[in-house]
Amino acid sequence: MSLISQNACTNAKKTQREEDIKEPPNLEEVEDAKDSDDNALKIKKRKLEQSEMKQVKEMKKLESFLFGSLYSPVEFGKEDNEVETGDTKSSDLFFTDRSANSVLSVYEEDADVSEESGDDRGAALQRKPVWVDEEEEKATINIANVNRLRKLRKEEDEDLISGSEYVSRLRAQHVKLNPGTDWAQIDSRSRTDRSDDESDEENESALNQGNRDVDDILRTNEDLVVRSSSKLLPGHVECSKLVDANIQDPSNGPINSVQFHRNAQLLLATGLDRKLRFFQVDGKRNTKIQSIFLEDCPIRKASFVPDGSQVILSGRRKFFYSFDLVKARVDKVGPLVGREEKSLENFEMNGTARSLAFAEDGQQLLSAGGDGQVYNWDLRTMTCIHKGVDEGCINSTALSTSPGGKLFAAGSDSGIVNIYNREEFLGGKRKPIKTVENLTTKVDFMKFNHDSQILAIGSSMKKSSLKLIHIPSYTVFSNWPPPNVSLSYPRCLDFSPGGGFMAVGNSAGKVLLYKLHHYQHA
Repeated sequence: MSLISQNACTNAKKTQREEDIKEPPNLEEVEDAKDSDDNALKIKKRKLEQSEMKQVKEMKKLESFLFGSLYSPVEFGKEDNEVETGDTKSSDLFFTDRSANSVLSVYEEDADVSEESGDDRGAALQRKPVWVDEEEEKATINIANVNRLRKLRKEEDEDLISGSEYVSRLRAQHVKLNPGTDWAQIDSRSRTDRSDDESDEENESALNQGNRDVDDILRTNEDLVVRSSSKLLPGHVECSKLVDANIQDPSNGPINSVQFHRNAQLLLATGLDRKLRFFQVDGKRNTKIQSIFLEDCPIRKASFVPDGSQVILSGRRKFFYSFDLVKARVDKVGPLVGREEKSLENFEMNGTARSLAFAEDGQQLLSAGGDGQVYNWDLRTMTCIHKGVDEGCINSTALSTSPGGKLFAAGSDSGIVNIYNREEFLGGKRKPIKTVENLTTKVDFMKFNHDSQILAIGSSMKKSSLKLIHIPSYTVFSNWPPPNVSLSYPRCLDFSPGGGFMAVGNSAGKVLLYKLHHYQHA
């Protein structure tokens, strides 16, 4: 081939290339490419939206399992397998929650209410149980015989109740022990869905419906079993052990005296270690306030004077001490003029006086001793106005009078405690109201509480020999002393002025402190 033909061939290829470049593109192909890109973006966007909806739906489903069907109002009349195919978005946004075993949710109740007319709106608010056991009404439960059911009583003499009432009271007790939160209450949810004016009226009417039905139990936190502040029930005494009253300074010897001050915050504790200790009792720390050491007097007995300004301390000596709380000063009193005995512990009657108790606000004195008789002395005239035989007693060892002076108890060395009506005893009636035989050793101390509903009796000759007597029924509390708890050898006891605390001194140098839950104040 010649050079001319080669150049012609090259020029033809170059011209064909330029024509190809200059040829305009096909518009249909461009539009098809754009449509395919748009479709891909739409599909991608739809998949992304479906993924987000799926995540939201899963989150709502999880929340429904945890907190109830809050986001899934059920369409009534449809089964689980019925799915709407017409509207994809609505089927994605709503689902049916069957996690609560087909129990109607709050929103289902609202749906019922919305379908009702205005006159029937109040009736629709009443929740209906899914299933009712007909045997509940026929069954009767005795809540007085079972100890753990006695707290369900509304009155002291109540015993038999119906099955439905029993279920209602159990629910009330559960709500009392496990109070709910405000956001979980039914009425708080309904208030958010209604206007302010309507919600106030409807909620008020709903809360006032019925006396003690299930809705009222779930809508209130008040005590359904009203605990009387003045009436203590027999059988069991509700109490709990607190930190020892003298935990910050235990005694090195037996505790002989414990007593609460009239302000209920100060407690004294004394013993044979010759120390007088004061504690501020709160049941948690029981802070020690002060201690006084007496070199020459092991303390056998200590007591506040009635106005609480002084403490009288005595032992087996011919003198005694007086401690002034205001001036923080100790005064030694005695020996008494005309008395030659070495110890101020024996007082003469017809027999030897072994126990004393004041009555009538300190104007009268009861005494008993070795002759088995109880003497009543008038301290204003210094004469004996009455004496009578304590039934079945040979040697009297303890006396105690109730705060109002109506009752008194007399204990003997045989462990027998007789409880008398003081007016009847002074009138000549020698028969005791009740004879308590729960102690088997000598009665060393007795004490009424402030409202005379509890009488404590104890003996220091036997471990845990301490009983609490319910005075209105004259029966012993069966759960005291607490099981599997040792009180050691109890030697003294006192109740706080309000009855909330009980202090027990023992031979180990400890002052045990208990809280009596029936009484709200110390």
